[in-house]
Amino acid sequence: MSVATPVRTDPPGETGRDPFFDNAKFLAIALVVSGHLIEDLRDVAVAHAAYFYVYVFHMPLFIVLSGYLSRNFTFSSGKARKLISTLAVPYVLFELAYSLPRLVMHGKLEISLLDPYYLTWFLMSLFLWRLSTPVWQQLRWPLAVAVGLSLLSGTSSLPDELSMNRTLALLPFYVLGLMLRPEHFALLRRRGMRVAGAAVLAAGAAAALVLHTEVRTEWIRWRHANEAIGVDDLTGSLVRLGLLAAGALLVAAFLAVTPSGRTWYSGLGAATMYAYLLHGFVVKAAERYYGDWAATVPGVAAVALCGAGLAALLCTPPVRRAARWAVEPRMSWAFTRLRRPA
Repeated sequence: MSVATPVRTDPPGETGRDPFFDNAKFLAIALVVSGHLIEDLRDVAVAHAAYFYVYVFHMPLFIVLSGYLSRNFTFSSGKARKLISTLAVPYVLFELAYSLPRLVMHGKLEISLLDPYYLTWFLMSLFLWRLSTPVWQQLRWPLAVAVGLSLLSGTSSLPDELSMNRTLALLPFYVLGLMLRPEHFALLRRRGMRVAGAAVLAAGAAAALVLHTEVRTEWIRWRHANEAIGVDDLTGSLVRLGLLAAGALLVAAFLAVTPSGRTWYSGLGAATMYAYLLHGFVVKAAERYYGDWAATVPGVAAVALCGAGLAALLCTPPVRRAARWAVEPRMSWAFTRLRRPA
């Protein structure tokens, strides 16, 4: 995820980054990794509820932050090069890499660069969202248009290519991020908003405990049309609208309780793309070795904590140095001066 110059409410560190955004991104990636690790333990009620709860807002949170930090995106040569080197090339590399576990575990090799597999959908969607940034910045009611497209996407059986279902369904969160301003984050950092944010997160967790068996998992994955989930378009649109609202509310609450100053994990939050792209290999391996111990409440808690630890590990400098060639490849050799019409 590229990072534009953020607003500072605290003195910046040596890197000039605002720790608030890095803190938020690290906490979010910890939820992502833990959520993936407990996915195969959803026969345990608490694991199913936690999975449902986290999935309502963890990727919307990343998408909102990505939108906010993409506000200055243009089609200039520098931005275009960064788009290719930080999203397009890693997408191709990890799309190929994630085909190998399928070959080892299931004996089949399927490679389709237009149909993202597993975690790589986010790179494809973010690439398309960022390309569309100048359009949203010129519309009078961008968020309303984005919500409309999200709801309409549920009424059509869109192809899997280009991750079209998720790209359109989650689009409002990206556009919301584009619309946010420094003063909105400053508002969330007030003490009263922090208390309210904690209350909202607690209420959301309680609601997840009650509702997780009543709402089909496919709703929170955003990858199928209403018909495929088994509802009519009116019902599907209302459910989608409710999930968009719930996701936005929980994102705001999460940001309200996120520490503003530097923490021990602030530096790790600058490298969340490493944890995102690499943790899937560990998850795929771990799923095969869960024993009976994991299918218990203590076991689920232990696995979730291991997920947070894994997220931290994958953001550390040694891992970044080892995987930089794939996650942040140096592509200057592939570019030339911008060609302009004579």
